[in-house]
Amino acid sequence: MSLLTPEPRREEAGAYSGDQQDAFERVLAFVAESGLTLEGFPAAAGARETSGDGLGRVFAILGKAGSGKTRLLADLGRMLTEADVEQVTADHDLKRSGRRTFSIVAPTNKAASVLRNRGVEATTIHRIIYTPVYDPQYEKLAEWLEGNGEGEKPEHDSLPEEMLDRALAFYRETGSIPAALAAVGLRGSEFITGWTRRDDSIDIGLVDEASMLDDKQLEDLRRVFDTLILFGDPAQLAPVGQSDAMAFDSLPEDSIALLEQVHRQAEGNPIVALAYALADPEMDFEGFERALRETAERDDRVVVAGRADPALMATAPMLVWRNATRIRLIHAFRTAYGIPDTALEKGEPLICDGAEIPLKHRKKRIALEQAGLVKGAQVFYQGPGRKPGFARLHVAGADDPQISVASIIQIERGDGQEPIIPLAARMGAVFLHGAACTIHKAQGSQWPQVQVFAPDLYAAVRSGRSENGIPLWKRLAYVAITRAQERLFWVTRYAMAKPEGDIATIAHSFD
Repeated sequence: MSLLTPEPRREEAGAYSGDQQDAFERVLAFVAESGLTLEGFPAAAGARETSGDGLGRVFAILGKAGSGKTRLLADLGRMLTEADVEQVTADHDLKRSGRRTFSIVAPTNKAASVLRNRGVEATTIHRIIYTPVYDPQYEKLAEWLEGNGEGEKPEHDSLPEEMLDRALAFYRETGSIPAALAAVGLRGSEFITGWTRRDDSIDIGLVDEASMLDDKQLEDLRRVFDTLILFGDPAQLAPVGQSDAMAFDSLPEDSIALLEQVHRQAEGNPIVALAYALADPEMDFEGFERALRETAERDDRVVVAGRADPALMATAPMLVWRNATRIRLIHAFRTAYGIPDTALEKGEPLICDGAEIPLKHRKKRIALEQAGLVKGAQVFYQGPGRKPGFARLHVAGADDPQISVASIIQIERGDGQEPIIPLAARMGAVFLHGAACTIHKAQGSQWPQVQVFAPDLYAAVRSGRSENGIPLWKRLAYVAITRAQERLFWVTRYAMAKPEGDIATIAHSFD
């Protein structure tokens, strides 16, 4: 008996499965209610259609991994373009041409970049509908640091006097405000007090990774988009602080299309089969590990390993549940390669954590995004740049991956210790070490080969926690294993294998 439930049907190449066709027809009818026909006819300007409470109407297409959600999203985006609907890709991008408008958005930069790598032009929700509002004390703090601490110290709830003194000492050493804040465990984004929402509306929104939305984000999307179509996986993890529920859980049944058949590309994939096996209420952690071992015996796309492989961690992060485990594995990785605490070696993996660039330098921020340095992007350190504070980097998946950019690089340490900051520009892209990543942060990302740290998932079993009636470990396992595109490694022990060669050997493949 197959682990896949329900059993997938075989269709002609290129054809939709039965439930895809049903979802496609229902969403076309939903869009047509706004006065827009997507069957080759020009888009006519129409009145704003809402739900009656001033909020845009919502339809959701939900399905697990391999059910074909991305294909439907891409097809709808293509049809909107062919129907002469104008795509909006940033908050400043509305040209007011009189044409109907649409956007394809995702909750995170990484999720948006995954779509872009598949040929779908997408951007983030925040870039489309929000503008940050900063605490005025942030500017006062920056001015105080740049003035070398002369004058009265700024006051802020997050910065007691001893932290200000440490920040000032680090600033005098590096000349970098973001690095000075990082030295005391703060980022510029922590001084964002709120977000203002755009006033003008957009006709249609296609939202990927909708399981990551919270209720407030969904409401804001409905205030901006007249017609909203969500694409989500109900088996993934709910947003933190969302009471274990997805934002689309409250939608009426007639506003949801379920994709339950496995798409042709996923059929026969042992990783997808294992993901679907987690839906069995009788499946416990021990039974799941047995299924993993049985699968590994007959299919080399699944591997059960007793030790973490540092060479794999150098190319894709180890996925964990707890932040403390993430930091511990990063330092074990660096120890395995013999990398000194204060140094950064060529080839070390990094994850972009955003940009520390003042709002007035908006063009520099956009240039970083266009280079692929969006939050969550995977990069590899190639060495110092020619200018102080610059780093040469290889940006995974970028059209032009070799860049030199002003960087703030930090390596976190546990137990309240200050992070290691081997490179600190005055402003620029911010990076954390990328040898390990939490499963929550990995949601929306994928890699060819993925290692999952099983002891952390067993810790979730022992915690007894559930999300929306489903054991937390099952949601964590589902998200973690479906990040693997080609090969899954299930690591069973707190142990690190000895690397073959040094990390620079891996780095040479990016030269």
